[in-house]
Amino acid sequence: MRPASARLLMQIMRRGPPMRESLLETIIGAAVLVVAGAFLWFAIGTGSDSSASTSGTVELGARFNSVSGVERGTDVRMAGVKVGTVRAIDLNMERAEALVTMAIDDRLVPLEDGTSARIQSEGLLGGNYINLEPAAGYGQIEPCGEGQELFGESGCGEILYTQGSVDLLTLMASFASGGGDDGDSGSGSSSSSSSDASGGYPAAPSASDNASASSAETPQENAEDDTESPESEASVDETEDEESAGDNQ
Repeated sequence: MRPASARLLMQIMRRGPPMRESLLETIIGAAVLVVAGAFLWFAIGTGSDSSASTSGTVELGARFNSVSGVERGTDVRMAGVKVGTVRAIDLNMERAEALVTMAIDDRLVPLEDGTSARIQSEGLLGGNYINLEPAAGYGQIEPCGEGQELFGESGCGEILYTQGSVDLLTLMASFASGGGDDGDSGSGSSSSSSSDASGGYPAAPSASDNASASSAETPQENAEDDTESPESEASVDETEDEESAGDNQ
């Protein structure tokens, strides 16, 4: 009996206390369940947010010369607040432009037709998003109705003023190469770079443009008055000379 009990005691000592092993397994299993529950809660919350974002929206479109960094699901913001997402991106082969369809919160519609859509970056390491900048115009951007197609002949639901993605490396290289030129060439390069960035699409009108146009008209009118005044003075002098010659005769 003694040798048998001694062997049993040795086996228990080799295996270790069974209570300690069961407690460790219980703790590991509980941790796995907690992590799995956290992932499930996050997935359910993300799904509800995406379903809520698609409800109560209308489709608006915009044409861009470049949509680098923009994909389906990219944020559409106004004043830094998310107001929609990119729903689809298509390519117009005839004009080599990207047709972006956006799902916008219906509370913002209709927008003023002077509203512009610009692709901006959150930083050097951040992603891109589409920023909407409201501006007054001559009318409103009405969503497409029944029988109307976005990017069709009717032009419904389309934002006209756009600016595509700008490559930061290309922009820095253009500034570096144009740094040694004079002021005239620098202004020309800046205007050409701005036109390339907008892709030839019209830029949104601003109050400063209207003010500069009105100020440019005033010197032109003054110049016309100055050019007309010497001619009138010359005609008066000729008339006086003819009268004096007649008196002498």
